[in-house]
Amino acid sequence: MSAKSLPPIDAEWLEVDGLGGFASGTVSGIRNRRYHALLLAATTPPSGRMALVNGFDAWVETPGGSIAVSSQRYTPDVVHPGGVSRLETFTHEPWPTWTWRLDDGLAIEQEVFAVHGKPAVFIAWRLVGEAQGPVILKARPFLSIRDFHGTQHENGAFRSTPDESFEHVSWQPYDGAPGVVARSNGHYRHDPTWYRNVLYREEAARGLDASEDLESPGVFQWDLGAKPAVWLFTPDTDRLNHLESTEELYVMTRRSEMARRQAFASPLHRAADAYLVKRGSGRSLIAGYPWFGDWGRDTFIALRGLCLATDRLEDARDILVEWAGAVLEGMLPNRFPDRGEKPEYNSVDASLWYVIAVHEYIRAAQERRPASFVADCHTGKLRAAVEAILAGYSGGTRFGIHADSDGLLACGQPGAQLTWMDAKIGDWVVTPRTGKPVEIQALWINALWIGGQASSRWEELLNKARASFTEKFWNEAAGALFDVIDCEHRPGSNDATFRPNQIFAIGGLPLALLESDRARRVVAAVEEGLLTPMGLRSLARGEPGYAPHYEGGVWQRDSAYHQGTVWPWLMGPFVEAWLRVRPDTAETRSEARRRFLAPLHKHLKAAGLGHVSEIADAEEPHTPRGCPFQAWSLAELLRLERLLAADAADATR
Repeated sequence: MSAKSLPPIDAEWLEVDGLGGFASGTVSGIRNRRYHALLLAATTPPSGRMALVNGFDAWVETPGGSIAVSSQRYTPDVVHPGGVSRLETFTHEPWPTWTWRLDDGLAIEQEVFAVHGKPAVFIAWRLVGEAQGPVILKARPFLSIRDFHGTQHENGAFRSTPDESFEHVSWQPYDGAPGVVARSNGHYRHDPTWYRNVLYREEAARGLDASEDLESPGVFQWDLGAKPAVWLFTPDTDRLNHLESTEELYVMTRRSEMARRQAFASPLHRAADAYLVKRGSGRSLIAGYPWFGDWGRDTFIALRGLCLATDRLEDARDILVEWAGAVLEGMLPNRFPDRGEKPEYNSVDASLWYVIAVHEYIRAAQERRPASFVADCHTGKLRAAVEAILAGYSGGTRFGIHADSDGLLACGQPGAQLTWMDAKIGDWVVTPRTGKPVEIQALWINALWIGGQASSRWEELLNKARASFTEKFWNEAAGALFDVIDCEHRPGSNDATFRPNQIFAIGGLPLALLESDRARRVVAAVEEGLLTPMGLRSLARGEPGYAPHYEGGVWQRDSAYHQGTVWPWLMGPFVEAWLRVRPDTAETRSEARRRFLAPLHKHLKAAGLGHVSEIADAEEPHTPRGCPFQAWSLAELLRLERLLAADAADATR
């Protein structure tokens, strides 16, 4: 391998179909997660996701012998065959492309891309160099047909009998589950066998079932000396029934997909598109790949960067309208379960973030679209949803959520995790934060301020809440804000645990609640105690329960999730707060880019290629953890880019 031409060998690539399905894997081609697959389709977009085609083994036969151009990992930790040793180059732009070195000056270029709007993925290989004899490519697909969170083990129920027609081979392994259709410009030979004990190293590190058996129904074969090899996989529920040959369909689709990707303003804009998905007749956002679905809180936070900062206002509107119909007793669901069960209404802040997102969408539309765009029926529906949220919260709703006599928003009851720090292990809520959490008050006061622009009914409550916040949250001894006041609904019981949530009183929201000296002191304290190159720690060093690393089994990881673990999405509100307490100058913006944005741009090449990770270790080297492709992490980087660009433009006027 040529290290100069390769990203980190375990770095991950992602191809999405815009429906919730995706293909993903590593630079090396070795699958390290149960979620790494070629065809992972959403059967009820964007949920009901199933891994159908997990991967393949590929090799080339020449007069000089057989050469592997793929590798798998098997238990206990054996890599076979050795194709990875022949990997020369890799790029994820405009889609994953590998160069595999053969012998005699020959090489093979391989590419993988998903088809936007269809659960379909193309794989293609072409020969580079002049061959002196036949160069035959052979490949075995690996099938599982399982829930994407699970694993498959060898069983007698799996049916590999093929249904063959011109350029098509299909299999229906299990009753009641999708089948798989393969189209190719090669030849298929039926030869079923099981590949046993495939090892997923990342799952082992997470304390989860890490081995799987995959069925391979047969072998596909192509003569690369004659023409490139083309493979197309789709579920049997969504065949691409085109009259064109596989090669013609590949050329047409490749051209249109290339044009679609080149139309984005930047690679970051293109990466943002990965999270926008279809839900019914509307739109939604996937919180993160590979395992998250569309979550309320994550959607409304991420929408500001993924849609508003990228000028995708129509998509923002459609997402907000889709969620408006889910308001119930003032609350919005925090999650639409992947299996299609009832939505989960267990968040105090999802609804408040929705209010913020609606406000910022309408403001952006007023600035960038004709008046008729803002005045359409959708805007009325959004404003009605905002009003319903404020009415529900002020009057009282589930989980003890209500406006208290001091105007602040109280929330929480035993066993409920309602804020974004929502880890729960069995009956143990790791960070309960029952009472009046600081960022919830910042959101609540911002929501009242937004509601007050349309109705005077919220003015009195807004003024009372702002005064109470100023009076009760300042912790002079720490030069910072309390994380929670009136803990467990006991007046005067305050939690001084040093966490990043206080930053929302200064940055990340339209209305700052702290100004001048107090604001500067909070920003300085957060910078000193919580800032890392990857984002803010969720708990300061020295606090009880501080976890320097996010690793181990489920219990260990969940108990560390908000106990020091770094969250990149918090870099957005921090940098905005940092800017607000400084003079608005070119030097200030340049320093912000250099100190805070540059490390995140460097990270784009380290874990989930082109994306920002969900979390990272609290201590150096701040190893990326969690989802390698996280919506709100990328969104806040995009929002900061737009914020800094706007500030620079304003300064030149």
